[in-house]
Amino acid sequence: MVIGGGIAGLAAAHRLRERAPHLDVVLFDQGDRPGGKLRTVELAGGPVERGAESFLSGDPAGGPSAAVRLAEQVGLGDAIVHPTTSKAAVAVDGGLHDLPPGTLMGIPVDTDPAERPADRPGSGPLLRPGEDVTVGGLVRPRRGDLVVDRFVEPLLGGVYAGRADRLSLRMALPALADAAERSDTLTGAVRSALAARRSTPGAPVFSTVQGGLSRLVDALAASLPDVRLGLPVRELRRHGTGWRLTVGSTRDASTVDADGVVLAVPATPAARLLSTVDGVAGVPLGYASVALVALALPATKLPELSGFLVPATEGFAVKAVTFFDQKWSHLRRPGLTLVRASVGRAGDEHQLQRTDPDLLDVVRDEVARLLGVDRLPDPVDAAVFRWGGGLPQYEPHHRDRVAALRAALTAHPAIAVAGAAYDGVGIPACVTSGWTAADTLLEALEG
Repeated sequence: MVIGGGIAGLAAAHRLRERAPHLDVVLFDQGDRPGGKLRTVELAGGPVERGAESFLSGDPAGGPSAAVRLAEQVGLGDAIVHPTTSKAAVAVDGGLHDLPPGTLMGIPVDTDPAERPADRPGSGPLLRPGEDVTVGGLVRPRRGDLVVDRFVEPLLGGVYAGRADRLSLRMALPALADAAERSDTLTGAVRSALAARRSTPGAPVFSTVQGGLSRLVDALAASLPDVRLGLPVRELRRHGTGWRLTVGSTRDASTVDADGVVLAVPATPAARLLSTVDGVAGVPLGYASVALVALALPATKLPELSGFLVPATEGFAVKAVTFFDQKWSHLRRPGLTLVRASVGRAGDEHQLQRTDPDLLDVVRDEVARLLGVDRLPDPVDAAVFRWGGGLPQYEPHHRDRVAALRAALTAHPAIAVAGAAYDGVGIPACVTSGWTAADTLLEALEG
């Protein structure tokens, strides 16, 4: 039984089906369609993503990412496409400036020791084994506020909608955290983390599926024998050697028995379901909300970039802008220019209280100002996609809390957790999390 039809739940169910075809695999999701935050809709007669637009092409070991492998498994290998350009900028001091090359999430490798004495070699590694700090806590004293505020935080904001001084280093930059256990300077740690990236020179960093990420969702759902939508799972209890789920509305609930369960839902509903399991507590986790504003403009001249980031210190509601048809050649349409802007940072949700028309006006005005033009043309089509509580905000030692939860679950019949709440954001991370949960379940069932 898999609870949750986002990409982690779909990956878990697909893995169970592939590795144990004799099992009756059932996936429950309370929505009217699977996919969670992956959904392709139509804008001005063509596809646009409501949520994530792409995924990493490679994994840290140098092979294809879990997302690429999953797409290949469901027959979409030939549909994988890559950006036409990945050159991006950052908006500071009234202009667009190239992101500095050779950095790790905006952290430059080298710095003048005279300017940053805190990065001189010390008496030991930057971090003790297993120690966790915020990204800002490690980087600010060794690279300065300007680097963090102008480069590191905008990049983190684009991925997590989070703040450098709140986000866990081990969750946001695990390779840097590992390197910091072996290095006595940030320079050494950044160099080590960059060297550990086993990628082919010139290989594309990002990929997507031509026609939209809903194609991946639909292919996964079609591969499963039993997907039940519109059915929330309200309760989870031990029952004999397995589990009993209470499913459906409060007025029309039913029970379903399962030998094993994968919980692939966000931290809060997972904690509620786990509250009935003795000795188990969910993982406390906050979430940030975001809105994505998509504009289909009459053909408009834009800088030759994939888009740009906007630091919070610049005072704009917009935090990132993607030039979709410049970034992805397969999205180009004659006479149209596709732009998508992101609004919403952790602690800055008041911007999202605006109505959709008001938010559209704010985005059009701010994007024009950031581009240095008087105004953008009236859009041919436009849409606002809201994700309330969409992005997890990992505080330091989040990994320890997840490890404690998983250790507690081993005392019970086959049960596992999966998803961004536990193993990081991004499609490959969620796919890997789903696969790991499925393998944990199979091991417990076969044991």
